[in-house]
Amino acid sequence: MARRTEYDEGQAAKRLKVPVASFRWARQSGLVPAPDSSDHRWSWTAVDAMDSEAIRAALPHAPISGRAAADRIALALGTPNVPGEKARVTSFVVRRLVDLQLLTDLSANPDGSLINPDQVDAVCARDDLAELVAANMPLGPDQAATRLSVRRTDFDHMLRLGWIKPADAVEARFGTSRAGAVDVSLFRTSDVDDLPAAHPEAEWAALRALGKGQRSLLASLPAGTA
Repeated sequence: MARRTEYDEGQAAKRLKVPVASFRWARQSGLVPAPDSSDHRWSWTAVDAMDSEAIRAALPHAPISGRAAADRIALALGTPNVPGEKARVTSFVVRRLVDLQLLTDLSANPDGSLINPDQVDAVCARDDLAELVAANMPLGPDQAATRLSVRRTDFDHMLRLGWIKPADAVEARFGTSRAGAVDVSLFRTSDVDDLPAAHPEAEWAALRALGKGQRSLLASLPAGTA
């Protein structure tokens, strides 16, 4: 059987007999070099030179799920998530912290997250944790419109114009059947809060004074106006 000449991260981890999460963390921390064969693959020589014991030791604790990470953050804020009640901090916040490179997603599953618990604890120790979480809380489109004191139709125009983009989406079901499920866009609170300063041309005072049924002041602007 011919020897493999290059390896993706899963194949490299398997050859080194280490968990893929440990391999990913070692790469993030610089213990594993950047791929040398292509953008996502290492040569046989590069993998052969890697220290499997050092890679395994670099992640001493088993990674935790995004939900568990959210629970730790909520606890650090003094507002713990209570089972059966609406969570104070959700996985949405964890994913945004990954986007900000404050946390590293070690999962190969696009529908889930695995996080180094030591990295979560470091985030929980930040002096600005409350502000960081508040800026990255999720808002649905109706909540975003309410926060801006505008109508939902005006907020929809802001989306059309490209002034703001969803950070994520969640499936919402109507009834028990998935046939009635729709994806609801979620927005970062800080992105919503930044809109008035970023787009003074919206004439916010006049926009907020519009009543039901009145034409939006944004309706005549061409899509892509930024």
